[in-house]
Amino acid sequence: MSKQGTLYVVAAPSGTGKTTLVKALIDSLPEITVSISHTTRPRRPAEIDGVNYYFISEDEFQRMIDHHDFLEYATVFNYHYGTSKSWVEKTLAQGIDVILEIDWQGCDQIQRLFPDCISIFILPPSLKDLAKRLRDRAQDSGEVIQQRLSDARETVSRIHHFNYVVMNADFETAVHDLRTIVEGNRLLQKNQPINLNQLLAEFTY
Repeated sequence: MSKQGTLYVVAAPSGTGKTTLVKALIDSLPEITVSISHTTRPRRPAEIDGVNYYFISEDEFQRMIDHHDFLEYATVFNYHYGTSKSWVEKTLAQGIDVILEIDWQGCDQIQRLFPDCISIFILPPSLKDLAKRLRDRAQDSGEVIQQRLSDARETVSRIHHFNYVVMNADFETAVHDLRTIVEGNRLLQKNQPINLNQLLAEFTY
């Protein structure tokens, strides 16, 4: 039996540090990668096309919807985000774990398509801390920050849909918690047939 990768869904309110945490996680473990979403959102100065996102037009996004190219897609703050179906399926078939950084709407879609996926919610230590992080990163106007804080309340209300909750109060602790989830899942008996088959055969026959 060939090893099948595990699909992880990671969601969080905007500004919680989700992307930085996920990058630290994949840098510290083998055979795990993050899916690069397509988006109609404008590219921020520090972002690179094909690394942070695939930045595409509204027309191109709609064309991909029409061709059923997305595993899931959602609209967040008037911009569209979508996950490539073919890339995710191909990567999982190669035995590589895949992380999807998506919002709760996308998580609901993925959980219906992949009931065995593992969902992780990253929580900020407080609403006050989240507001400070959003102001400190200086990417949004005051009005947009208020919209993000309002959205955070709705996002957190969906927390019971997730398998795990990780609080990002201390960065290193949060990365450790994420690693623990992934490494623990890899030790499940059902996820290690290649490692166990030969050994079990010695005891069985």
